[in-house]
Amino acid sequence: MKVDPYMPGHGNPGFTVSRYELDLDYRVASNRLVAQARLHVTATEPLARFSLDLAGLRVNKVMVNGRRPSWYVHRTGKLQISLDTPVGVGTSLVVDVAYSGQPLPIVGFWGEVGWEELADGVIVAGQPDGAPSWFPCDDHPRDKASFQITVTTEAGYTVVANGVQTSRTALASRVRWVFDQPEPTATYLATVQIGRYEPVRMSGGPVRQRALVPGPLTQRFRHDFGRQNEMMALFVELFGPYPFAAYTVVVTADNLEIPLEAQGMSVFGANHLDGHRGHERLAAHELAHQWFGNSVTVGRWQDIWLHEGFACYAEWLWSERSGGPTAATLARKAWSDLRELPHDILVGDPGPARMFDCRIYRRGALTLHSIRAVVGDAAFFDTLRSWTRTHAHGTVSTQDFLDCAARFTDEPLHHLFEAWLFRSELPPLISEPTSSSAT
Repeated sequence: MKVDPYMPGHGNPGFTVSRYELDLDYRVASNRLVAQARLHVTATEPLARFSLDLAGLRVNKVMVNGRRPSWYVHRTGKLQISLDTPVGVGTSLVVDVAYSGQPLPIVGFWGEVGWEELADGVIVAGQPDGAPSWFPCDDHPRDKASFQITVTTEAGYTVVANGVQTSRTALASRVRWVFDQPEPTATYLATVQIGRYEPVRMSGGPVRQRALVPGPLTQRFRHDFGRQNEMMALFVELFGPYPFAAYTVVVTADNLEIPLEAQGMSVFGANHLDGHRGHERLAAHELAHQWFGNSVTVGRWQDIWLHEGFACYAEWLWSERSGGPTAATLARKAWSDLRELPHDILVGDPGPARMFDCRIYRRGALTLHSIRAVVGDAAFFDTLRSWTRTHAHGTVSTQDFLDCAARFTDEPLHHLFEAWLFRSELPPLISEPTSSSAT
């Protein structure tokens, strides 16, 4: 069953989605959305009926392979569709859904997640369960698909969505933007950002990069993100090739509690620019998610440390290479801080309410630091590059990473993983890596 115990109301058995084609007509002032979604679906078991995740919006019409289904009903966040004729395994279906309304974020353990109005625009922060707030989907991280996202909205706003912008067409007082994301993408990483932004081109480095920033913040942005090219070059060196065609940074005019990652994109609030690079570690964290979380994605949410622990450790690696405290120094501080916190969480299975607990981040990073200390830098970074290469655009588990790490060392690692991830007690900090700088 393709249902995650951490989010039993999301995800749907019986099929996979290979592509979403979303056509969104949006009015900023009234937060009014009129949309069409086309899903390319393949049955993975004999299928007489199936469901999609969609919350808070009204379904106006459903078609399957160009015909009306025998019936459909939309309630409690599920669009249930019954087929005229049952289909067998491997059958391809094209599902069209017309829907409309005023999209709102989904409220749950993790606060308000999904489509959210800004003071003058929109932010979509989908992790982990916000995708159904704006399009019908199979909302499970294991079911990745390509995306085409079309957005029509008022002139004067800049729109950015996942992938490469393929066209921009003026339509009197409105503009139609089209984006294509060919790489497999988890639904929670699909996004649309709408605001009054100025483009900032970021030259140099091994990857095409750009930023969209409110005009008054561009000077501060250029300073605070002035080392992102170096950061990108370091992560390409340590983690392997950047997994997407380009990288976009969006800075909203509003303050945001935390930055967020999306496929090929990171979004920060105005409060994350202070003119002193005071939040540069967050830039490193969100960039690292492009490898760890976005390309290589957990197949079940209990393994979230594979996203957050890796991104946290990337902060320490950037600090180490850029002249700040070494990873060993930061590891000692993290361990000392954790010692003062309750020891009542299993990092490898924290439960849905504590998926984003700070201890997941720090103990996850300390797990990696411990592996590095045991196997040495050469084997450790070979492991990371193999991990991102072997599982690029796929889904993974903790056991997959243990298997990957074991291929690069004769040292037994099982007890290390057990202590850091599956016992609540804080293990002793393992001694520093043989080399004090990332290589």
